[in-house]
Amino acid sequence: MIRAAVLGSPIEHSLSPVLHRAAYQELGLDDWSYDRFEIDEAALPKFVAGLGPEWAGLSLTMPLKRAIIPLLDGISDTAASVEAVNTVVLTRDGRRLGDNTDIPGIVSALHERGVDEVDSATILGAGATASSALAALARTCTGEVTVYVRSKARADEMQEWGERLGVAVRTADWTDAAEGLGAPLVIATTPARATDWLADHVPAGGAGTLFDVLYDPWPTALAAAWSQHGGRLLGGLDLLVHQAVLQVEQMTGRHTAPLAAMRAAGEAALRTRH
Repeated sequence: MIRAAVLGSPIEHSLSPVLHRAAYQELGLDDWSYDRFEIDEAALPKFVAGLGPEWAGLSLTMPLKRAIIPLLDGISDTAASVEAVNTVVLTRDGRRLGDNTDIPGIVSALHERGVDEVDSATILGAGATASSALAALARTCTGEVTVYVRSKARADEMQEWGERLGVAVRTADWTDAAEGLGAPLVIATTPARATDWLADHVPAGGAGTLFDVLYDPWPTALAAAWSQHGGRLLGGLDLLVHQAVLQVEQMTGRHTAPLAAMRAAGEAALRTRH
């Protein structure tokens, strides 16, 4: 068997096994397996050191996206731009190469829904996903990005990321986030329920595109209100599927992963959970 897996802590909620296994089935890769392992930062070096030649790749979730970097032989420019790796490909000559498929995954998901370019954008939150969102906006937003944050430390961090990524960033206080909902593109990167209070502030008749990176629970209160007001809506499953498509292609060497089959598998798994 050729092996791949997702690592993280906590990991039991991960849909990655569902998506990757659906891809293997659709591609006829009967000799491939994909598992999940509960691995924290302390356990990561030993796990990686023990990988044998049967391993083809790893998916990394929190808190491992930065912890994995010193254990690799190289990382892509995309991963280096946000200092985060969510994909490791193990080559036949024994190298371990890191990449970040979250960033192009966001771009691909937006492109699928007809959002190729915007002149301004809003990011809600400044956690780990926000830097990837900002990197994706470097490819899709021609103007200013406003980031709503809870602390000056977070504001300073997002300003630094903006300078590094070549994005014009303005930071504002979280309590004023309702003002940012009028942007043509809003990316919510916050934990569950953090944006519930914004549901009553969705612009009536003027909502643009909301990309809420959560997928469970779904829809969030903000996402439900956004849809009711006629805005274009993307969720965390869109991101998860598009970044997984790129992972499957890199790990297997196949040029086209079965996006539709992977999305259907993810939707079915979420229906079962709910």
